[in-house]
Amino acid sequence: MSDASVTVCIADDHAVVREGIRRVLEGEPGVRVIGEASDGDTALELVERLHPEVLVVDVAMPGRTGLAVAAELTRRGSATRVLVLSMHDEPQYIREARRAGARGYLLKDSPPATLRRAVRDVQRGMELFPKDLGPVEGASPLDLLTPREREVLVRIARGDTNKEVAARLSISPRTVETHRESLMGKLGIRTVAGLTRLALEEGLLGEGGSRAAT
Repeated sequence: MSDASVTVCIADDHAVVREGIRRVLEGEPGVRVIGEASDGDTALELVERLHPEVLVVDVAMPGRTGLAVAAELTRRGSATRVLVLSMHDEPQYIREARRAGARGYLLKDSPPATLRRAVRDVQRGMELFPKDLGPVEGASPLDLLTPREREVLVRIARGDTNKEVAARLSISPRTVETHRESLMGKLGIRTVAGLTRLALEEGLLGEGGSRAAT
């Protein structure tokens, strides 16, 4: 395997797990672990300060989850690539990780060599997700959104401006923008066209009619 250098940060709320991941990765020539975090907020601070090429993050942590960290880094346009580690092999978790902008999803019981290879592959720009996902009954990207974010999504998909959304929902334009950025980060969608397509696919535009009728 190539010994080209790759810098990594690790985020997991269990110190023994972080130590295990560090030992596995540092057994690979050229891999440097440059920071560790025990929660999502600290992970974001590390990435902003150290700019690692890869962030290996647990899906479940105090405060921001690993998926929320991935979504926020996507929103910021970070160059750091996220590899999610998880005990969960349910397709819904995997889909949510992909939607949040993660580049890979690996189970914690994977062999050490698989983790080392995954870090290298993600750093090279590859995406690593289990292939046999199949449909999940009841699973929806909208499950990631708060009720208010869902309302804002509907209004945006209907073509309302931030000022129009603010007037309809009796909130400030600044609050609308905050909700807009949050929902785009969670969904991993950065365009109005993409949001509109999702709203159509999920049947949201039937909630209250079209813009012309409002």
